[in-house]
Amino acid sequence: MANIEIDFDACVGCGTCAELCPNTFEIRDEKSWVTGDGADCDLAEAVDSCPTSAIIVEGIEAGGRKQV
Repeated sequence: MANIEIDFDACVGCGTCAELCPNTFEIRDEKSWVTGDGADCDLAEAVDSCPTSAIIVEGIEAGGRKQV
């Protein structure tokens, strides 16, 4: 099980993560919320697709930096 967090200050609620991983992310109140464990989706793709790098998953790099 991956440790998934959302940086609410950075999240703009674009919905890309929820489109890619509907069982892991949900848009509520114009922000992304973690609703699953990421087991059934490509978390690296979701992290890379976030325009503001608001998705934090231990061990997955985004934008050239490793998020921990």
